Amino acid sequence: MKKSVVFVLHIGYWLLYLIVLLVLSIFLKNDYQLTLLAGFGIAKFMLAVAVIPAMLMFYLSYTFLFAEFLRKKHIFFLFAAGITIVCISSLTGILIIPLLFGAKFDPGIPFIMKDVELNSDLAKIMLIPLNTAINGVIGLVMKGFITWYEEIKLKEDMNRKNYEMELALVKSQISPHFLFNTINNIDVLIEKDARKASEYLNKLSDIMRFMLYETKTEEIWLTEELAYIEKYIELQKIRTTNPDYVKFEVYGAPADITIAPMLFIPFIENAFKYAEPRKHENAIKIRVVIVKGRIGFDCENMFSEAPELRPEPGGLGNELIRRRLALLYPGTHSLEITDQNNIYKVTLILYSHAN
Repeated sequence: MKKSVVFVLHIGYWLLYLIVLLVLSIFLKNDYQLTLLAGFGIAKFMLAVAVIPAMLMFYLSYTFLFAEFLRKKHIFFLFAAGITIVCISSLTGILIIPLLFGAKFDPGIPFIMKDVELNSDLAKIMLIPLNTAINGVIGLVMKGFITWYEEIKLKEDMNRKNYEMELALVKSQISPHFLFNTINNIDVLIEKDARKASEYLNKLSDIMRFMLYETKTEEIWLTEELAYIEKYIELQKIRTTNPDYVKFEVYGAPADITIAPMLFIPFIENAFKYAEPRKHENAIKIRVVIVKGRIGFDCENMFSEAPELRPEPGGLGNELIRRRLALLYPGTHSLEITDQNNIYKVTLILYSHAN
């Protein structure tokens, strides 16, 4: 929690506390028509018996008691130390009264100041330590709340950084492999069709620019994500002579919709990695449907029964994607992955961010 927010919490609490004391002082002055409580006398009295002990107890609880006992769950010592500090803080306030009013302190009489004797019954005397103890409890509660909030914030930051590191690791594993294969394919294509090789090289340049710059933002336009996918598919199709190897369809209007970058491409990369054989029509089917504020994504691919060519539904990549979706679209997405009859299918539905 920011220091400025903590400072405002403290100031706000003490302002509220002083307002309550002011109201009580007005009633006290009306109840006891005493010289001591007239004029500024009541302010000095409240300062001694209500403000100074309360502040001592509050900040000793806020710092010492919380750190040494409550956080370490030493409850017995917490109560023992708390009672001791309540007594010391209350006695400190009582001892300050003669200093504020210029009177001598008589141990046999509670207070004698300016020839006015204040003898309260036990219940009224106990108000001082009771008020002090209440402020001590509030100090513990406030410190506990601030600590709890900071720990949650720290855990969230650590989880986010850990996720970003893991995701960056996955990207670093996938991208060089794709780049290596694509460059080799373009190199072979240069001798056969230089014009088409140049077109593919431009697509590769656009993809690399997208991965380097566009994916650093929290959200991108859905049209940009779809354009990236289309170029990626075109580059992958260099590896096969079958024009119907991949089927990519988009339904609905993607304009004015934003999503988190690279949500779909890991599934598409996985499809190309495991799809076999390339001579089959529609070996890979990719469909994006935008309907009434929702985006539906389907990606399915045929795969071989060979163990080395079989996709892993519970792999590291899918786990990271699930965690990312939970972070970015909590409660507003669904992800289903099936593996049946040599067809691996991913269905992702999420609510769009329309602008």
